Amino acid sequence: MIHTLDPVFDKNSKILILGSFPSVKSRENGFYYAHPQNRFWRVIASILEVPIPTSIEQKMELLLDHHIALWDVIQQCDIIGSSDASITNVVPNDIATLLRDTAISKIIVNGSKASQLYCHYCLPTTGIKAVTLPSTSPANASYTIERLIREWKMEIR
Repeated sequence: MIHTLDPVFDKNSKILILGSFPSVKSRENGFYYAHPQNRFWRVIASILEVPIPTSIEQKMELLLDHHIALWDVIQQCDIIGSSDASITNVVPNDIATLLRDTAISKIIVNGSKASQLYCHYCLPTTGIKAVTLPSTSPANASYTIERLIREWKMEIR
């Protein structure tokens, strides 16, 4: 599979949030965290005290207005459905180039798989250690929305 979603960023972006690879729903809908059970947009909106965005335009505006960039570690891989555990044959995105074009000084990874992939493929070229936060995926059922908000809030604000 080839990653077809463009990164969301501008020159004023200060925080980069990285996932692993877009889910099936995100690939179908053409934007990040599109699965209705993924809690990413609810968590971010709650932390920033704004309404939950529903359209791609609203999501992009929310991110850019708050100097947040969004992308994934992987540019290309073999994956079964949306299962991070099935990811093999990874080709990473060029995170280092994105960093040069922005004011990003903090990188957050959404979940342990994204963290593992970032550390292996990207850290050597970026030199920026990432903060690993619990996944907003519905597969991470041990985390309530309240707990996710609490843990993410410490790093986003």
